[in-house]
Amino acid sequence: MKVLILLVLSFLYAASAAPVPRKLALVQQQPLILNYHNGPLLKGNYTLNLLYYGRFSPAQRAIIADFVRSLSTPSASPSVAGWWATTTKYKSGPTKLSLGRQLLDSAYSAGRSLTAADLRTLASRGPHRNAITAVLTSDDVSVSGFCMSSCGSHRSAPAGRHGRSRFAYLWVGNPAEQCPGQCAWPFHQPIYGPQAPPLVAPNGDVGVDGMIINLATVLAGTVTNPFGSGFYQGPVSAPLEAVSACTGIFGSGSYPGYAGQVLVDPTTGASYNAKGLNGRKYLLPAMWDPTTSQCATLV
Repeated sequence: MKVLILLVLSFLYAASAAPVPRKLALVQQQPLILNYHNGPLLKGNYTLNLLYYGRFSPAQRAIIADFVRSLSTPSASPSVAGWWATTTKYKSGPTKLSLGRQLLDSAYSAGRSLTAADLRTLASRGPHRNAITAVLTSDDVSVSGFCMSSCGSHRSAPAGRHGRSRFAYLWVGNPAEQCPGQCAWPFHQPIYGPQAPPLVAPNGDVGVDGMIINLATVLAGTVTNPFGSGFYQGPVSAPLEAVSACTGIFGSGSYPGYAGQVLVDPTTGASYNAKGLNGRKYLLPAMWDPTTSQCATLV
């Protein structure tokens, strides 16, 4: 099944930020229900393998790897691990993710223009038992649907000799050169809508910090709706999932044209709402909380 982060242009906002108390807050909005369709979820211990396709600097890879490590490792509040803990509320207990293999395909083995089939082939390289593979494409690689309808996606494919089981994988592209106004907001002014100044990226890289937002979105969708029969609302071909149902929300008080109140680093001026390992800061999207039927934010 193919699941997309849809580019809902009416939700591409420009925002300002102001620090607020470091506690979990709920964005005030009408109740939202993601129905459970009785299928399997990814629960228990999983590794996330990263395949960097194209050109990624060591600094860029470190930003992404530290984010993955932070998902299941407690750090100062508000934390990346605290954000990820919301997935525990999606039936059957927690999903603990650890960083698996990191592969670098800097030779563009499948070319610089990829199809969905190419992504599946690339993802099939990694081990699949209790593992998810993330294919991450650099800013000079075009992917079918990228920028036009999607910033990232997650899918599944047959696994094993007889194809009796399935493995989950995902893809996220670096939008820095191709569509920062669509897939790196709020770190870049949107193509449409209010044109307020963009937020400062917490790791100083608009493309990669934008990738973190999209990686967080599809990763939450992967574990809560891995095979199209988990938690979602709407048609199975274009569902609203754990995070994509909360598009454009990063802090409390969010409304169309404003991403919500987030924290600001007093030294760099960068906006963030979660802390990770190695002193990292990240801006993470709101996630739907099934116990309250609301989009929950960390600040």
